[in-house]
Amino acid sequence: MDVTALENARARLNQLAQKRGEGRVSMTALLVKITAWALERNPYLNASLMDGRIHLWKDVNIGIATAIENGLIVPVVRQANKQSVSRIAEALQDLATRAREGKLGLRDVQHGTFTISNLGMYGIQQFRAIINPPESAILAVGAVRKVPVVKD
Repeated sequence: MDVTALENARARLNQLAQKRGEGRVSMTALLVKITAWALERNPYLNASLMDGRIHLWKDVNIGIATAIENGLIVPVVRQANKQSVSRIAEALQDLATRAREGKLGLRDVQHGTFTISNLGMYGIQQFRAIINPPESAILAVGAVRKVPVVKD
């Protein structure tokens, strides 16, 4: 998909963040916000199959697949649908730092309702992500690359 507008929005948000002395907004933070917005409007993706029944979650708690020294862990941004992009960016930075330091608690990795796995920052263009049960879906995100496009 064309992410030109998303990249431009991220650049503008980072200019504002710099003026305010705040941290930078990553592509992942924007993807969390956009995904949370979409999940609110598509509740069957923010759902779990439990005891043979579909459970629709009220909160949108997005897990972020995070590489650590000896594997992978999925810390959760809670109520992502109710947070600003800057707050999501702060939460992602905090969770990633604590994940690398081995300081996440059980609460930090519980109750995700949807997961995003973003390998784009490693230059990986496509991959197959594995759904994190009991979630119903996962978003696999590859690298952003510039490609010439002919427009009419």
